[in-house]
Amino acid sequence: MSVTSTLLPVAGAALALEVLRAHWQLGRNLDPSVQTREPARYPSITVIRPIRGLDVEALENIRAALDTGYPGECETLFVLDDEQEPTLGLIQQALREASAAGRNVNARVMFSGRPPAGRTGKLNAMIVGLQAAHGELIAFADSDIRPDREALRALVRTLLSAPDYGAAFAPVAVALPPTTVGDAGYALLLNGLYSPAFRYVAHHNHGSMPFIMGQLMVFRREAIRAIGGLESAEGQLVDDMYIGERITKAGFRNVVSAHSVPIIQQNLPLRQFLSNYVRWLTFSRSGLPGLAFKVISWLRGFVFWAGFALTLGALIEGSWLTAALAAWAPILTAASINLLHTHQTGVKLRLRYAWVGFAILMTAPLVMAWIFTRREVTWRGRRYPLNAGSRLADPNSVRPAVG
Repeated sequence: MSVTSTLLPVAGAALALEVLRAHWQLGRNLDPSVQTREPARYPSITVIRPIRGLDVEALENIRAALDTGYPGECETLFVLDDEQEPTLGLIQQALREASAAGRNVNARVMFSGRPPAGRTGKLNAMIVGLQAAHGELIAFADSDIRPDREALRALVRTLLSAPDYGAAFAPVAVALPPTTVGDAGYALLLNGLYSPAFRYVAHHNHGSMPFIMGQLMVFRREAIRAIGGLESAEGQLVDDMYIGERITKAGFRNVVSAHSVPIIQQNLPLRQFLSNYVRWLTFSRSGLPGLAFKVISWLRGFVFWAGFALTLGALIEGSWLTAALAAWAPILTAASINLLHTHQTGVKLRLRYAWVGFAILMTAPLVMAWIFTRREVTWRGRRYPLNAGSRLADPNSVRPAVG
């Protein structure tokens, strides 16, 4: 028996064992947040909610946005491009409902217009909203999340627990059961790949991160001033992560709240999921500083592909033992993604979608090739040309998408 014929089965078994090790590492119940304390008072806060397009269950999201449960003074600014936005009527309906119910809601709609060259639509809405904000603290919330009445309070409590906390943000999870292949892909990317790695790194960083996940985030005004304002993120595709990186460099910390918020997504067409997949991998290239977070996903992808390649090679050579052992690496990696999704949310993935995690990893090289060659992402109805580093290209070339 040759050395090669001995080592290859061992390599196949080692790859499978590495999948099990990584799954155990990422599947533990690790608290990603910092320790908090109740503040003497809850400062006034302005929550800025950029909205473009019509989200799933948008009216329910807006109703939740008006019912924050925050114990201090809370101002909500809905920032839309213009009066043609389909969500405008829903916001007006929710405001009428709150008034009819006798609730004193401090909220209004603003129009930001088309973003100037070099800004994403979200960053432009954030800047316009900040200029009109009255709160001592500033929060930003995506339109496709639905925080409960504890989320904002927990976020502020986290931020105020230490003077060097410049920003606090909430972990997120896709909450609704998948009903399409696109839903399953969206949920597995976030709940099965991204969030477990995030929680692991945040836990070992004692609740601090060098970037921000921007679905729900709150800032001290002095932290925003210290980075030169939100305008400092002009030219960046992933503005929230970049802002978090700058806040860290300014001497503040980005800290994680213990209270997660759900992303509301369902009935996602496959084509739209593929667009999101391209965008998220692009974001990971340009938005994630350092290696601690990236290496976890890179290693999982490497083990998947090493096992797959070894299986194919062994089958061609007729090495059945090696093929049988190596095949467990890609199979177990896909199963791990599915199980971690369930662990994060408590929502079991239907058997008919069990293959989607495998397909995500199989198509990752094609998606990366698309990113390197096409250098463009579509996001909220706008098309952003990119440079080789997956950041915005020449600002003069940034343009809205057609349709």
